Parts: sequence; structure tokens; C-alpha cells
Amino acid sequence: MSKLNVLVVGGGIGGLSAAIAIRQKGHDVHVVERYASAHASVYGVGIIQPINALRALDAIGAAQPCLDAGFAASAWGAMYDHDGNFLRDIHGTPIESSTLPPMNGVTRPKLHEILTERAIEVGVVIQYSSSYVSLTDRGDGIDVTLDTGEVISADILVGADGVASKVREHVLDATLRPEYIGQSAYRQNMPLLPEIDRIILQEGPNGMAGFVPIGPDMAYMFFNKPMARAERPATADLPAALRAELEGFGGLAGRFRDEFLSDNPADIVLRPEEAMIAPAPWHKGRVVLMGDAVHSITPHLGQGAAQAIEDGVVLGEVLGAHENIEDAFVEFTERRFERCKLIVETSRNIGEWEMGKLPGFDNVAATQHVLKVMAQPL
Repeated sequence: MSKLNVLVVGGGIGGLSAAIAIRQKGHDVHVVERYASAHASVYGVGIIQPINALRALDAIGAAQPCLDAGFAASAWGAMYDHDGNFLRDIHGTPIESSTLPPMNGVTRPKLHEILTERAIEVGVVIQYSSSYVSLTDRGDGIDVTLDTGEVISADILVGADGVASKVREHVLDATLRPEYIGQSAYRQNMPLLPEIDRIILQEGPNGMAGFVPIGPDMAYMFFNKPMARAERPATADLPAALRAELEGFGGLAGRFRDEFLSDNPADIVLRPEEAMIAPAPWHKGRVVLMGDAVHSITPHLGQGAAQAIEDGVVLGEVLGAHENIEDAFVEFTERRFERCKLIVETSRNIGEWEMGKLPGFDNVAATQHVLKVMAQPL
């Protein structure tokens, strides 16, 4: 394809990954991000990077910095019971001819820093404090109006503006939104303990606790809790609420409760878990959607960021392989839809099982199946 001017709306993980991948194919790329700086849009504590995420990061020159900054695990994870007794391993699936580890953990700010630095290194232009307002598709190009009043013209527009995407309304039904599954996740950083050498899952009567290594000396704890939106504790009550949920746990969850649970509400993140797989096609004219804008993924498989990064890599590949923009966008959705659908649906099923709604469901077998599929070529 001849050289394009590409505008990416959204400077998060997916948007930056797409920008890097597209720029590597020789196109000019301009990213607009509504927040004021590289880290202002970073929420949460850490990122799970399964081997397929690392493969995608490797394609854009960002895998090794993540491995250097994070914690490379020798296995994907393991299951323990309420008292901390070992139940089952979750080994993961290696990628053929790859030396990448089954899983790496890294902090969200560090991943954002790595992607931002790589984007700038390859020549991506990043513009902060600029929000998308509207677009006009002229047929031979796109005019995008920002909240600053500036109008940017481009050959194509990539909507990477997240679960509340405004670009999505141009491509798909304006009423389409992710659905809250009835579960929310507490998260808090903690010191890396020797036992946390992979993802540790610990079943409990009120929810699923877990631990993820995200650096040489840091991990984070999470607790998935069935919760109506209206039941969300006030911010000031988060430490007491999480402590109450962990009462009766032994093992790592009990140790976290007794030694590391912070009394500062600012240290605890509580996020609703939402799911959506948007119907195909994911494009209209010269506009294409990616990441959370079309596949919102609950965190049960640690694949949300992975799929956004994969989207970016594939988008770069198809724009480098076709002379026709429509053909490139068609291939993009064809290569991504079923893969993302599997992740969305399996992650949601694990959440439903954790909430007692899918008796007999085998979460370990489901996880292993997904990891096997994810190890297949993009």
C-alpha cells in the first residue's frame, strides 16, 4: 500500500501498539490522546503478559524491555484452595521456535512508558490533551475535529479509544456498550513473595483471590467479588471491605490480609468487570475499530491488553499487505474476530463460574484451551 497518513484516536496500550506497528510499515502515524501526559491515562496496578502478548510485543520491538522490567514466570499459573493447599498447575502452551516465557508480569505505568518510548523512537507523533469530537469521511480521506477546535486530515482513522469509544458510534450501533457481568475486582500492589513465581489463584467461598508477579520485587493481589454496581463500597471503605472479604482465608490470601493489606484507600483499586464482543465488520469506509472499542474483556485470562496489542500488530500487517484499504480492513476483522470472541466468552464464563452460575465448569481446562489457541499464529 502506498504511504498513508494514519490518525490513531487513543494513546493507550492498543493505540500505541497499532501506531508502532503501522509506522514500522512506513506509514506516517499521528496519535491523539485525551489525557495530558503519557501516564495520566494509566489505571490499575499491573499487567499480565501471556506468551502471545510477548510475541506481539516482540513484533513491535517492545518485548525485551518488558521482560527486563518485569517478572518472567516459568509457568502460567497454579490453583490453590481456600486454606492455601495446592490443587492444580496451569502450565500454559509454548510457542513453537520461541524462547519467550509462558507469562511475564509488568506494572501498567512501565508498559505504557515502554510503548511510548518505542513509538517516539520509530517516528510516531503523539499529541496529548486532545479529544476526538467528530469525523467526516470524505471518501478519499478523513477529517477529524478535536475538542481544541483543530481539524486533522488523514487517510484512515483507527479508533482505539477504549470501552467508552466515541469513534465506535461512527462504525457500529450507537447504543452498543460493554455489559457489567455482576463481578468487580479489587487490586493492590504488594511485595513479591517467593511463592508468587507465576499467577497464583486461590478459591474462596465469596470470590477468587489471586496474585501476579509484576517485577523483581513487586506483585499485586486481586480479589474477584460478585457485586451489584449499587453495592460498590465508598472509596474510604475499600480497605475494610476487602479485609472482610478475605476473612477465613489461609495461605497467601490470609498472609496478604494480615501483613500487606493497606489502610490507605488510595492503594486499592476496585474496577467493574465488563464484557462485549462487537459484531463484525469492525470498519466503515476509512475508519476501523480495535481493542476495547470492539472487544471488552474481563480480566480472568489476563488477555485484555494482549488482544489489544495483537490487534495493533495485525493492523500493521494488513496495511502493509494490501493496496486497497477495504481489503486490509476486511482481513483485519477476519483474522481477529473469532480469536477475540473466544477470549471474551471464555473469560466471561470463568467469571460466571466464580460466581456460582456455571456448576461443573472446568476453569483450568478452559484456560488451558485458550492458551493453546493463543499460541497458534496470528
